[in-house]
Amino acid sequence: MLVVGFPTGAFQANCYLVAAGEGEPCVIVDPGQDAVEPVAEALRKYRLSPVAALLTHGHFDHVFSVTPICDGNDIAAWIHPEDRTMLSDPMKGLSDQSSAFFGGKLEMREPAEVRELTDGAELDLAGLTLTVDHTPGHTRGSVVFHTALDEGGRVMFAGDTLFAGSIGRTDLPGGDMRTMTETLRTKILPLADDTVVLPGHGGSTTIGRERASNPFLLELDPTAAGPARGI
Repeated sequence: MLVVGFPTGAFQANCYLVAAGEGEPCVIVDPGQDAVEPVAEALRKYRLSPVAALLTHGHFDHVFSVTPICDGNDIAAWIHPEDRTMLSDPMKGLSDQSSAFFGGKLEMREPAEVRELTDGAELDLAGLTLTVDHTPGHTRGSVVFHTALDEGGRVMFAGDTLFAGSIGRTDLPGGDMRTMTETLRTKILPLADDTVVLPGHGGSTTIGRERASNPFLLELDPTAAGPARGI
């Protein structure tokens, strides 16, 4: 499997291109602010053909470039219905501080084709099978995507649900700490320790590493032996 990742925009949200290998179809996960040019460069460099854009949630730092990328390549964007309205009204997901940063106005529109994600769905895209888990807490429509690795084990594109050493903030519109706690307990802790986590901000980690050291997981897993938080 080929995974090309890079941070984008003012909030350094990670965008990933995922394919079976070079010269193959790919999916684009979370094309955020200022992602158009680096995505195009990666497509050329690795000779990839995009077939879909997958969105872990609706915050603008993860979806800002989805419309030009999707419409420019004639592909659909996939997002959970709870977060879909943020594609055309990004202010719904912003804090007052973030809104002020953008002068209280940030214009976006939906791509020409939007498909809605459902919990437990399996997406067969670009020669990959990606399982969707609905993981609300950071936003109502947050999801993570799982797929198998060639060498065994799995990789999870975690968005802002889980970071190395932390979790996504829950104080923005649609966020809720009690819901996040339930998500961590039921959707994250049961995962195998060797699951590779590719988060929405910061570096990669594994479930085993987070189970042993992430304070938010330690609180929920008593047997287990200043981070990026998104916008």
